[in-house]
Amino acid sequence: MIVDMPNTTISKVSKRMVTLREQGGAVALGRVLTLVIETDLKGIEEAIRAANEASREHPSRVIVLADDNGKSKKDARLDAQIRIGGDAGASEVIVLRAYGEAASDAESLVTGLLLPDAPVVAWWPAQAPENASKSEVGRIATRRITDAAAQKDPHEHLRKLAKTYAPGDSDFAWTRLTLWRAQLATILDQPPFDSVTAVEVTGAVDSPSTDLLAAWLELKLKVPVTMVRKARGRAVHGIHSVKLERKSGNIEIVRQNAEVATLIQPGQPNREITLPRRNLRDCLSEDLRRLDSDVVFGQVITGCFSPKVARPAITKGKGTLRTSAKI
Repeated sequence: MIVDMPNTTISKVSKRMVTLREQGGAVALGRVLTLVIETDLKGIEEAIRAANEASREHPSRVIVLADDNGKSKKDARLDAQIRIGGDAGASEVIVLRAYGEAASDAESLVTGLLLPDAPVVAWWPAQAPENASKSEVGRIATRRITDAAAQKDPHEHLRKLAKTYAPGDSDFAWTRLTLWRAQLATILDQPPFDSVTAVEVTGAVDSPSTDLLAAWLELKLKVPVTMVRKARGRAVHGIHSVKLERKSGNIEIVRQNAEVATLIQPGQPNREITLPRRNLRDCLSEDLRRLDSDVVFGQVITGCFSPKVARPAITKGKGTLRTSAKI
């Protein structure tokens, strides 16, 4: 069910939510959190689709706060839309389209619709605020999720995040590494237990996940890590490969396509492993599983992306470029 409420107020929206629940016979709702999504008008539907899919694992109240980035000349106005039932997955969705001055106070718009005694998660699927933890919505959130890959300059976003990091901050560029990190940890737990002497990480020039994986490996293995940046194309999108150098022979994981990678180990036949690229739903579901701070991410982002460290060079066009993981 979709209920449109043009030119309305937060008070009216809240009362309508209560009425709809009573009419539907829902006395108790198993909502575990409030997910607040800040986006522009163009990004509403994609964000809602991801939230609806993730809601099957994390039933929640989803509040989508969208504005036109100051492009509209309309007077201050708030249009709302309520989605429940099949149009909202396992959640209830409230879409707020704010125009003019109505979009100037995001915290006030959201506060009146929060679930009582439930944690708040803020997600910016597109443009992230300069300082997530001190933004209007970020101040009331337990977790704050950004996406470096969606920014105009992903590498600059990571440096800003390092400078403004607060416990509870997270980024999808880090979440996309979970499967890579699990595979690498599993490999190193198998004999022979030779120490890794050096690491090479290859990825697209605009891939923030490549930067984070290199930084994580350097932090954990305490060895030199080299990044090979390749111009983005069919063969290179995101992370392409990781090579671990050891005296007993190098180990490599090379992505073949969006679903499968090849594991190359000395003295063993090459074998294919499942390593799918993660979509918005996968990333959002994982980040909603934990509402405490991700300590490892905090160590990586603050320890390896200090603004005082020189910015890495970036490849433009064809070819490759090797840079230190110290960025």
